[in-house]
Amino acid sequence: MDFDLNTEQQMIRKEVRRFAEKEIAPVAMELDEKEAFSEALTRKMGEIGLFGMFASEDYDGQAMDYLSYIIAVEEVARVDGSQAATVAAGNSLGIGPLYYYGTEEQKQRYLPPLCRGEKLWGFGLTEPTAGSDAGGSKTTAVRDGDDWIINGSKIFITNAATEMTLGVTVQAVTGTRPSGKPEYTCFIVESGTKGFKAEEMHQKMMWRASNTATLYFDNVRVPKENILGKQGDGFHQMLQTLDGGRLSIAAMGLGGAQGAYELALKYARTREQFGQPISKFQAVAFKLADCATEIECGRNLLYKACAHRDLHRPFEKLSAMAKLYCSELMGRVTNHAIQIHGGYGLMKEYAVERFYRDQKLLDIGEGTSEVQRIVISRHIGC
Repeated sequence: MDFDLNTEQQMIRKEVRRFAEKEIAPVAMELDEKEAFSEALTRKMGEIGLFGMFASEDYDGQAMDYLSYIIAVEEVARVDGSQAATVAAGNSLGIGPLYYYGTEEQKQRYLPPLCRGEKLWGFGLTEPTAGSDAGGSKTTAVRDGDDWIINGSKIFITNAATEMTLGVTVQAVTGTRPSGKPEYTCFIVESGTKGFKAEEMHQKMMWRASNTATLYFDNVRVPKENILGKQGDGFHQMLQTLDGGRLSIAAMGLGGAQGAYELALKYARTREQFGQPISKFQAVAFKLADCATEIECGRNLLYKACAHRDLHRPFEKLSAMAKLYCSELMGRVTNHAIQIHGGYGLMKEYAVERFYRDQKLLDIGEGTSEVQRIVISRHIGC
């Protein structure tokens, strides 16, 4: 077994870390406080190749392996969860479905500006009454000649209401299967389409500098050419998209845990009590030792899942495990980091406070921890 990263992967970690510390870290607190999505910062991330990392060069992608992409998300998350969310959703949820299921015409039309980071794309799955139960979607699409008419709404959709947003992929009920279950189909809906409205959501606890939207579809008419893949393949497409997306959520948990751990270690080495740095006290040192150990475990699990994906081996179980472990890992690490900072850790001027808030979404987004345990239990034969 080879646990070493190759030269390209090492370079990606180095360059993305340098970018995150130089470009993201200085503005992260201000953007969080203002709850402001930064188009300028997103374009800069596009310029260094953080979008379309696994897409073919035919569409202006980077043609890298999935692990390289995950390392990039990890390094951005080490500094700021909001920007990591923009990158992760932009790739796994925005570019991914179009790249894997789109027609050649659809790929040529939409992917190049997305892969260059000039535009963003949303992934419309979650609804006000359909979260963990994604099969409970109420949004419908009805055939009308050569068009489809979409009605319904989606909620908590990342990257869907910015000035850069080119459009969204939306899952809708298009009929009933012979089994009696709903038939789901995914559609491409461009921004500016009549009847389609995307509203930015505010007053979030976490990812405050990431764009989150509610989507409304009021008799939105799209041509049949806007079906993604085939009619009736929507639910399968969404599930496969989430399998890959869970790896990026895991990367955010791993990167966030690494960032919080480093902040806590730095603080513990400089903060003195009773005449010595608090890192010398066993109670603090053991917390940091536990953090370092768990981060190493999380990284090995996540990278193994990515290796299976890159080798075209089944990775669904490992993806769920990595998402579950790394998201909850960040919760444990940030909790220790806040405790080590003491009262200072509760103040916004210390970045560890933002890490603590940003973590909670990871337990919920792209399948809650409870759902991941259901997925894993089914894979192990329960």
